[in-house]
Amino acid sequence: MNYFTGFYPSVRVDAAGDGVVSLAGGVILTEMVKSSGIAAGLSEALSPWRKPFAIHNPGKILIDLALSLATGGDFVSDIDRLRNQPEVYGHVASDPTISRLLKVLSTVKPAKVLAGINTARAAARAHVWAQAGEDSPLHGVSTENRLFRIQSVIRAAA
Repeated sequence: MNYFTGFYPSVRVDAAGDGVVSLAGGVILTEMVKSSGIAAGLSEALSPWRKPFAIHNPGKILIDLALSLATGGDFVSDIDRLRNQPEVYGHVASDPTISRLLKVLSTVKPAKVLAGINTARAAARAHVWAQAGEDSPLHGVSTENRLFRIQSVIRAAA
Protein backbone atom coordinates (compact mmCIF):
# COMPACT_ATOMS: atom_id res chain seq x y z
CA MET A 1 0.00 0.00 0.00
CA ASN A 2 1.40 3.40 -0.97
CA TYR A 3 0.67 6.41 1.20
CA PHE A 4 0.53 9.62 -0.77
CA THR A 5 1.99 12.68 0.96
CA GLY A 6 0.58 14.99 -1.70
CA PHE A 7 2.71 17.46 -3.50
CA TYR A 8 2.26 21.00 -2.31
CA PRO A 9 -0.34 22.56 -0.02
CA SER A 10 -2.39 25.55 -1.10
CA VAL A 11 -0.93 28.74 0.27
CA ARG A 12 -3.25 31.35 1.73
CA VAL A 13 -2.16 34.97 1.49
CA ASP A 14 -3.15 37.67 3.97
CA ALA A 15 -1.69 40.84 5.47
CA ALA A 16 -1.45 39.56 9.06
CA GLY A 17 2.33 39.16 8.94
CA ASP A 18 2.24 35.67 10.45
CA GLY A 19 3.92 32.74 8.75
CA VAL A 20 6.09 34.81 6.44
CA VAL A 21 7.60 32.81 3.59
CA SER A 22 11.30 33.41 3.02
CA LEU A 23 11.42 31.79 -0.43
CA ALA A 24 8.39 33.49 -1.99
CA GLY A 25 9.53 32.64 -5.51
CA GLY A 26 9.16 29.01 -4.54
CA VAL A 27 5.43 29.54 -4.05
CA ILE A 28 5.11 30.50 -7.72
CA LEU A 29 7.12 27.45 -8.71
CA THR A 30 4.95 25.10 -6.62
CA GLU A 31 1.84 26.55 -8.27
CA MET A 32 3.43 25.93 -11.67
CA VAL A 33 4.20 22.34 -10.66
CA LYS A 34 0.56 21.85 -9.71
CA SER A 35 -0.93 23.46 -12.81
CA SER A 36 1.50 22.08 -15.42
CA GLY A 37 0.88 18.42 -14.76
CA ILE A 38 4.57 17.66 -14.20
CA ALA A 39 3.79 16.26 -10.75
CA ALA A 40 1.38 13.66 -12.07
CA GLY A 41 3.67 12.87 -15.00
CA LEU A 42 6.72 12.26 -12.83
CA SER A 43 4.68 10.25 -10.33
CA GLU A 44 3.56 7.96 -13.10
CA ALA A 45 6.97 7.78 -14.78
CA LEU A 46 8.78 6.88 -11.56
CA SER A 47 6.13 4.59 -10.08
CA PRO A 48 8.07 1.41 -11.04
CA TRP A 49 10.82 2.47 -8.61
CA ARG A 50 8.53 3.30 -5.71
CA LYS A 51 8.75 0.82 -2.84
CA PRO A 52 5.44 -0.86 -1.86
CA PHE A 53 5.20 0.87 1.54
CA ALA A 54 6.96 4.10 0.61
CA ILE A 55 5.60 7.29 2.09
CA HIS A 56 7.41 9.65 -0.27
CA ASN A 57 6.56 9.90 -3.93
CA PRO A 58 9.71 9.69 -6.11
CA GLY A 59 8.29 12.36 -8.44
CA LYS A 60 7.88 14.80 -5.56
CA ILE A 61 11.39 14.07 -4.32
CA LEU A 62 12.85 15.00 -7.72
CA ILE A 63 10.66 18.10 -7.95
CA ASP A 64 11.73 19.11 -4.44
CA LEU A 65 15.37 18.80 -5.52
CA ALA A 66 14.67 20.99 -8.56
CA LEU A 67 12.87 23.54 -6.37
CA SER A 68 15.82 23.57 -3.99
CA LEU A 69 18.17 24.39 -6.87
CA ALA A 70 15.77 26.94 -8.38
CA THR A 71 15.51 28.81 -5.08
CA GLY A 72 19.27 29.12 -4.70
CA GLY A 73 20.46 25.78 -3.36
CA ASP A 74 23.78 24.38 -4.50
CA PHE A 75 23.81 20.93 -2.94
CA VAL A 76 21.36 18.11 -2.27
CA SER A 77 21.56 18.99 1.43
CA ASP A 78 20.20 22.47 0.65
CA ILE A 79 16.77 20.85 0.41
CA ASP A 80 16.67 21.58 4.15
CA ARG A 81 15.47 25.07 3.24
CA LEU A 82 12.30 23.55 1.80
CA ARG A 83 11.92 21.16 4.72
CA ASN A 84 11.83 24.18 7.06
CA GLN A 85 8.71 25.56 5.32
CA PRO A 86 6.15 22.72 5.32
CA GLU A 87 3.28 25.17 4.85
CA VAL A 88 4.66 25.89 1.36
CA TYR A 89 6.50 22.72 0.33
CA GLY A 90 4.59 20.07 2.26
CA HIS A 91 6.36 17.03 3.65
CA VAL A 92 9.90 16.87 2.24
CA ALA A 93 11.85 13.62 2.30
CA SER A 94 14.89 13.21 4.55
CA ASP A 95 18.41 13.33 3.12
CA PRO A 96 18.88 9.54 3.46
CA THR A 97 15.60 8.90 1.61
CA ILE A 98 16.69 11.23 -1.18
CA SER A 99 20.09 9.54 -1.40
CA ARG A 100 18.51 6.08 -1.62
CA LEU A 101 16.17 7.22 -4.41
CA LEU A 102 19.01 8.80 -6.39
CA LYS A 103 21.08 5.64 -6.02
CA VAL A 104 18.21 3.45 -7.24
CA LEU A 105 17.37 5.74 -10.17
CA SER A 106 21.00 5.99 -11.26
CA THR A 107 21.77 2.28 -11.11
CA VAL A 108 18.60 0.47 -12.19
CA LYS A 109 17.92 1.10 -15.89
CA PRO A 110 18.92 4.79 -15.96
CA ALA A 111 17.95 5.07 -19.64
CA LYS A 112 14.40 4.04 -18.78
CA VAL A 113 14.31 6.52 -15.89
CA LEU A 114 15.51 9.37 -18.13
CA ALA A 115 13.01 8.42 -20.83
CA GLY A 116 10.19 8.57 -18.28
CA ILE A 117 11.36 11.94 -16.95
CA ASN A 118 11.68 13.35 -20.49
CA THR A 119 8.20 12.08 -21.39
CA ALA A 120 6.73 13.74 -18.29
CA ARG A 121 8.54 17.00 -19.08
CA ALA A 122 7.35 16.98 -22.70
CA ALA A 123 3.74 16.33 -21.65
CA ALA A 124 3.87 19.14 -19.07
CA ARG A 125 5.41 21.53 -21.61
CA ALA A 126 2.73 20.69 -24.18
CA HIS A 127 0.01 21.21 -21.56
CA VAL A 128 1.40 24.61 -20.56
CA TRP A 129 1.71 25.76 -24.18
CA ALA A 130 -1.84 24.58 -24.88
CA GLN A 131 -3.09 26.58 -21.89
CA ALA A 132 -1.21 29.66 -23.11
CA GLY A 133 -3.18 29.67 -26.37
CA GLU A 134 -2.19 32.60 -28.57
CA ASP A 135 0.45 33.66 -26.03
CA SER A 136 2.33 30.40 -26.57
CA PRO A 137 5.73 30.76 -28.23
CA LEU A 138 4.62 27.93 -30.50
CA HIS A 139 1.44 29.68 -31.64
CA GLY A 140 1.37 29.98 -35.41
CA VAL A 141 4.62 28.09 -35.93
CA SER A 142 4.47 25.65 -38.79
CA THR A 143 6.82 22.68 -38.79
CA GLU A 144 6.78 22.63 -42.58
CA ASN A 145 7.73 26.30 -42.70
CA ARG A 146 10.66 25.68 -40.34
CA LEU A 147 11.89 22.75 -42.44
CA PHE A 148 11.63 24.86 -45.60
CA ARG A 149 13.65 27.67 -44.00
CA ILE A 150 16.30 25.22 -42.79
CA GLN A 151 16.58 23.71 -46.28
CA SER A 152 16.87 27.21 -47.77
CA VAL A 153 19.69 28.10 -45.38
CA ILE A 154 21.51 24.85 -46.17
CA ARG A 155 21.19 25.45 -49.93
CA ALA A 156 22.37 29.04 -49.59
CA ALA A 157 25.40 27.91 -47.61
CA ALA A 158 26.36 25.29 -50.22
